[in-house]
Amino acid sequence: MARLPGLAASLFLLFLTPAVAETLRLATFEVEMTRRGPGLLLRDISSGKDSQTEAVAEVIATVRPDVLLLTGFDYDLDLVALRSLRDRIAARGVDYPHLFALRPNSGWQTGLDLDGDGRIGGPGDARGWGRFAGAGGMAILSRHPIDHESVLDLSSLRWADLPGALIDEADLPREALGVLPVSSTGHWVVPVVLPSGTRLSLLAFRATPPVFDGPEDRNARRNRDEIALWRHLLEGRLSHRAPKPPLVILGNFNLDPVDGEGRRDALNALLSNPTLVDPAPVSTGAARAARMQGGANDLHHGNPALDTVDWPDDTGPGNLRVDYVLPSSDLTIRDAGVFWPDPEQPGHRAAQDASRHRLVWVDVDMP
Repeated sequence: MARLPGLAASLFLLFLTPAVAETLRLATFEVEMTRRGPGLLLRDISSGKDSQTEAVAEVIATVRPDVLLLTGFDYDLDLVALRSLRDRIAARGVDYPHLFALRPNSGWQTGLDLDGDGRIGGPGDARGWGRFAGAGGMAILSRHPIDHESVLDLSSLRWADLPGALIDEADLPREALGVLPVSSTGHWVVPVVLPSGTRLSLLAFRATPPVFDGPEDRNARRNRDEIALWRHLLEGRLSHRAPKPPLVILGNFNLDPVDGEGRRDALNALLSNPTLVDPAPVSTGAARAARMQGGANDLHHGNPALDTVDWPDDTGPGNLRVDYVLPSSDLTIRDAGVFWPDPEQPGHRAAQDASRHRLVWVDVDMP
């Protein structure tokens, strides 16, 4: 009994000690690492001589995210290409022991003539546009364990079943209504287990571009609904249980909130959702590129420092903000940025060679 006062004092001091927060760097990167056929990406990565894949590894090793979503990355069943990329990053001193990927909808054939060209089996006849099954998929690299058993894959949710869907039944073969999902690539809820035991849910996706169609505007409508899916999930409108905070929505939304083409209501609803935070990451490189290039960029109304992709400004839409990391509002934002260095800064050439998109990162504190 004589030891109780000491024990009580220790407990008292424990409760007076401030909790130490875990700081995590969360990132998304549209790497455009898709090739014209299966196995070609693995060939390029494993050679160690492909300038694009080496630049991607260099960018990732420079920014050093704790958890990273890759979009536009060809999928293979055993994740061989992903492991090969992980090895190229590890050679630069950054290790990702935990990997995750699922088969994407891109290139997964429906057996229907969805694009109306009179043939079956083309890229436009798949669940999501793709030259082969697995083309342009998604993958996660993490320093922390992933709870594979608790992953929620919403990629098979039928477009026609989404609340308020903008699907046009007259635009598609009747049979398509029963098989065409909302997701052109995938929608995943992936729990990451942190050292404290806290679980962070990654709401990962890659939406179709809202262009490359005709007056039916199918791609713009689908892009809008791919983004809207997350709001429906968080607000309990789907049959699946909404993930609890802390969480983060991240990926290639393929839509700018101000400029370029597309239907913005679902995006702006997410950006203004009180349960989420938009850190609005910027870069000096993006602002400078927009000033130097002119063209379409001169017609834009949004802040060019927020841009995340360097698309042609003379024949295309110019630079836009299309890649996002949106943490839940219970997390403390410490810092955020887009890895788009100025020409005089280190990493400029690697960022250019890696992808037209730039890596977007956000630092959050998790108490």
